[in-house]
Order: sequence, then C-alpha cells, then structure tokens
Amino acid sequence: MKRVGLILVLGLALAAAAYCGFYFLGSATERGLMKSPVPELAWLRKEFSLNDAEFKRISELHAAYRPGCEERCRRIAAKNAELKALLGQTNILTPEIEKKLAEASELRLECQKAMLKHFIEVSKTMPPEQGKRYLGWVEERTFLPDYGMGME
Repeated sequence: MKRVGLILVLGLALAAAAYCGFYFLGSATERGLMKSPVPELAWLRKEFSLNDAEFKRISELHAAYRPGCEERCRRIAAKNAELKALLGQTNILTPEIEKKLAEASELRLECQKAMLKHFIEVSKTMPPEQGKRYLGWVEERTFLPDYGMGME
C-alpha cells in the first residue's frame, strides 16, 4: 500500500511539474512582451516585424498622441453624460438635445481626425508594405466597421 501511495504522489508531482513547464514555455513570448517599456505597443512590434529604430519612433509618436487622446475621450464622455441627463428628462427630441447631439458628433469627428492623422504618421514609420497593411488593419477596426446596418 505504501508503494501505491508513493507512485501516486510521484505521478501527481510529475504531472504538476509538466503542467508548469508547458505553461512556462507556452507563455514565454507574452511574458517577454510585458517586459517591454511600452507593453501596449509590444504586439505592434511583433505583428509588423519592426526594428528597434521603427519601434522607438512609433513609441515616441504614441507618447505624444496619448495625452491629447485622453483629453478628447474625457470631453466625449462628459458630453455623453450631458446628453444622457437630457434624454432622461424627456421623451421628445428637444432643440437642446439636438444641440448636444451635434456637439457630441463634432467631438467624435475631432477624435477620428486625430486618430487617422496618428495612424498615418505611424504607418509612415514602418516599411512601406507593413505600413500599408497597418493602415488597412486600423481603418477596418476604427473607421470602417460593419455594424450590420447594410441593406442587403
């Protein structure tokens, strides 16, 4: 009986060690990306095979773009809160609601213009073929989404 217990314990220990080893090996790439100075951009470096100079320039562009982006997001959120408060007070489309909708639309337009400008700047930092692929990737996900609103 002692022998069966020993075999069972050794088997469980071996299974746990194997699991930890496979986990460690399987997550090595992701753990390496997290050690990057800008981990939110690490996927970009890998996906578009960027060299150190290209990645450094994109990181600088990202750092310069981020504060303005955060401010635009804050303004959009505040405008949305104003609109939500107005909508909660009535069940009709008032001139004040129309005005807030137009203001929110202007803020989103400003945001989209700044994003597109940033994406174009980033794409120019990459090798031409990668830059073209990057622009296609971001445009599809940010400016040209299909929300199923087509009349097919």
